[in-house]
Amino acid sequence: MIVTLRGAVLSKDLESVVVECGGVGREVRVTASTAARLPAPGGEAFLHVVPSYAMYGGGETLYGFLDASEKAMFCAFRDEIPGTGAKKALEYLDKAGKSLPDFRRAVLERDEKLLCGVFGFTKKTAAKLVDALKGKLEDVRVPGAPRLAPAASAVPAAGPWPQAMRALESLGYKSAEVRAALQALAEEHGGRDLPAETLVRQALKRL
Repeated sequence: MIVTLRGAVLSKDLESVVVECGGVGREVRVTASTAARLPAPGGEAFLHVVPSYAMYGGGETLYGFLDASEKAMFCAFRDEIPGTGAKKALEYLDKAGKSLPDFRRAVLERDEKLLCGVFGFTKKTAAKLVDALKGKLEDVRVPGAPRLAPAASAVPAAGPWPQAMRALESLGYKSAEVRAALQALAEEHGGRDLPAETLVRQALKRL
């Protein structure tokens, strides 16, 4: 079984990377975040890998991760959530990857509002994640500490904050990404109101 891959990046896009190992190019499925952090073609990559096999002879598909914590979270999604295959597990990881420490805390504390508002899960999926992963993430260690406030102290609903959110969304940023950036600012400034222009400018540095 292939566990890790190290080699030159031959090509990459937002969904996969081709890594040359021993003269053989291996296509590996990755999240968009992982793809962005991998070196450009010609550089060397190291990936933790999980192989997946189609039920009816569809061959092997490799899924790659930059560190062991991402791999462990992917396996938790795939193995513990009913009806979740490798492809769907990678989609979940892409959303959770905004901040794995905060995602882990949200699941452990059953903070479905944070899972929806910041990570972009639907209400139904957030409930499924919380129920399926109960007692499964305590031993999954992720680097770093949670940095987002719980949903109860999330982005203020009045003042310049909604205005800043609308302005950022009009620039093409996704609602979940905007909310995560503004929530981090709200926590940093203790919920204190700042001019909408200042909020937009500071949030753009986080997006």
